[in-house]
Amino acid sequence: NGTQSHLEFLPERTTDFIFAVLSEEFGLTGVILLLSLYLLIILRGLYIATRAQDTFSRLLAGALTLVFFVYLFVNTGMVSGLLPVVGVPLPLVSYGGTATVTILTGFGILMSIHTHRKLLPT
Repeated sequence: NGTQSHLEFLPERTTDFIFAVLSEEFGLTGVILLLSLYLLIILRGLYIATRAQDTFSRLLAGALTLVFFVYLFVNTGMVSGLLPVVGVPLPLVSYGGTATVTILTGFGILMSIHTHRKLLPT
């Protein structure tokens, strides 16, 4: 119940600055938990990229994971003051239409790449 979100200091609490609101409400442990979940998603995307069937699938999976990372990096950098304020929402958390559709489409493609890989005998 901090002052930044309740006293209207943040211009867009539900979209671009949701990370600041979550940081204020849940503290350091909540931020570490959220960032570790994001790290888990990024590592899983890179794992799918390394296990992909062909070069195109590897590059596509790596690029989709990079896009997810860039969304995350730009939003957290923007909220923390390291980067200029732009309209990049926090993936899977912010209220954003086009960005959410883009991220979820990318996840669907990653799932398809993971499903259609050829299993190598170990």
